[in-house]
Amino acid sequence: MTSMDAESPAKRPPTGARAEAKRQAIVKAARELFLREGFDVSVDAIAAAAGASKVTVYNHFGSKEALFIGVVKDSLDAPLGATLVTAIDRLTDSDDLREVLVAAARSWVHELRTNPDVLALRNVVARELHRFPELGTVWHEAGPERHHPAVTGALQRLVDDGRLVVPDIEVAVVQLYSLLLFPHLVFSAYGTAIDNDLTDRVTTGGVDMFLGHYAPRPAAS
Repeated sequence: MTSMDAESPAKRPPTGARAEAKRQAIVKAARELFLREGFDVSVDAIAAAAGASKVTVYNHFGSKEALFIGVVKDSLDAPLGATLVTAIDRLTDSDDLREVLVAAARSWVHELRTNPDVLALRNVVARELHRFPELGTVWHEAGPERHHPAVTGALQRLVDDGRLVVPDIEVAVVQLYSLLLFPHLVFSAYGTAIDNDLTDRVTTGGVDMFLGHYAPRPAAS
């Protein structure tokens, strides 16, 4: 990689409250610079913006790629992680599956739309893929792919309870993401957005399509 800075030998990252505060300062500075300048920004620039030394950055992350992974994970974990867990818990406990899934989908989509870092980082990854194809793997593993086991588990419980009929849960998970989240990722890649009214129609319509496709069929008389 032409943009790689020299890596320090692998070792355990610093621990403790002060170390965590420094780590967060590095992630914040790196996020801002990655979004503004792309992956080519130097570790020296990141360290200066974080008020840290270059050695400190490497002590925490080891390499610029690892720092980028940390930035992606940090930006995804905060808005989507808690929202998804809450939604999944409610999905399998509610009597009105549509009502709960619509509410969960609205919350999930809202968090994605109002967290500019997630959309912007996705565009950084897309912009750099021609030079650094491994960044696509980083996004895949740190982004929606990381949530698939939780969504898969929720759908499987609904299937086990007889509330959905899903022959291929892996396909169903991708379809759910496609109906709810992917439209916003596609529009953001072109520097635009879906307005609030259309967002809600896409969200509720997506839920209805998903449930309509996978709802149990009445037994033939």
